[in-house]
Amino acid sequence: MKYKLVVLDMDGTLLNSYRKISEENKKAISRLQSSGIKVAIATGRIFTSAIFYARLLGIEAPIIACNGAIIKDGHNNKTLDIKPINKDSISKIIEVFQKHKVYFHMYDEENIYVEKSKFNSNIYKNWNEDQSKKHKVHVEKMEDALDYFKTNNLNVLKMMAVDDDNNKMNSIREELKRIKNITIDKSWYNNLEVMNKAVSKGNGIKMLSEIYNINSEDIIAFGDNYNDLSMKDSVGIFVAMGNGEKYVKEQADYVTTSNDEHGVARGIENLIYNN
Repeated sequence: MKYKLVVLDMDGTLLNSYRKISEENKKAISRLQSSGIKVAIATGRIFTSAIFYARLLGIEAPIIACNGAIIKDGHNNKTLDIKPINKDSISKIIEVFQKHKVYFHMYDEENIYVEKSKFNSNIYKNWNEDQSKKHKVHVEKMEDALDYFKTNNLNVLKMMAVDDDNNKMNSIREELKRIKNITIDKSWYNNLEVMNKAVSKGNGIKMLSEIYNINSEDIIAFGDNYNDLSMKDSVGIFVAMGNGEKYVKEQADYVTTSNDEHGVARGIENLIYNN
């Protein structure tokens, strides 16, 4: 069998619209593992959230979290790679976000820092209601992010702004482009994600390929949004979900069904098992 590693994005890909993994996807992943094919997760989420799903599926490969800003071994929590945002850049990013009065939050390895509860912070609060203590994500409330950052030694891995005003978000993107040593991406129609310039899911996959001594052409990756496109250059086949962004589907090597139609399972069946 040719393929040796399958890398899965989570939201909009592995997870359906209810943020659940369908039974069809679970069975397909179990079949991969029984066939000796490794499965990995590459997500924009914080590691604490990603590890929950990895353990649910019995995934043994390291987890690429925060778009690749941190890669950790899921068994012993050992950090294999970490690339925080330059501290000077963080202050400038916060100033841009505050200037435009946009919702934003920051991630470190285990926490989310917010000025106000909205969008993603509420998602994690709802997540915590159903989780045991070890899987809860701590949400730290800040009165003023810039003051908080200057008085606390934070190792910020990712920053995200969210707003439904496209013009505002476009203006923010243009201002962020003037800041050195960062990369700007997005994982949903109304957000912007900011990381260290060296960070991407694609670079995370390159590290996994070195760990397992697997050639890029023996890897398949599944994704649905712009922050997944970096995986395309690090794998043999990049699969876009049917619910994915139009541009992402145009760049993909293969388009499967949507995340609500078990697109991961369908892609695995068609590309690996030729069903």
